[in-house]
Amino acid sequence: MGRGKFKSKPTGRRQFSTPEDMAAGTSSRPKTFRQKEAEHEEESEQESEEVSENESGEESEGETKKTKGTQGIIEIENPNLVKQKNVKARDIDIGKTTELSRREREELEKQRAHERYMRLQEQGKTEQARKDLERLALIRQQRAEAAKKREEEKAAKEQKKAEARK
Repeated sequence: MGRGKFKSKPTGRRQFSTPEDMAAGTSSRPKTFRQKEAEHEEESEQESEEVSENESGEESEGETKKTKGTQGIIEIENPNLVKQKNVKARDIDIGKTTELSRREREELEKQRAHERYMRLQEQGKTEQARKDLERLALIRQQRAEAAKKREEEKAAKEQKKAEARK
């Protein structure tokens, strides 16, 4: 039937199951993924039970691990896969020293060299320290000369005042 200009969307059509369909267990509704997956698992369990009945001695001794995704289907040995090593606290060797990486080793050497340089700097044994001490001595000498000159000027000024009063 024509409804005119606008067409109805397919989501607008709902199909309700009748009580007879529900009682019979046959519905026209499509099954969801979970329902299909549950049925698939039930079928695989039934098949595995049949296989385990045939090989009951071998299968019961070795526990099978549950795998994720396609791991159980496709068995690939990845050479790049690094397995985690769980180290127990009692197995740790306290006396064993770990080797430092190149960056850590260079950082330690840099810190030690800087400390050694600063120690020599305090003692005045480096070239820069010598230059600083010479500069400091020159500045002290200039300040002493300036202070002496100010004292002489002050004394001369006071002497002029004293002569002017007389």
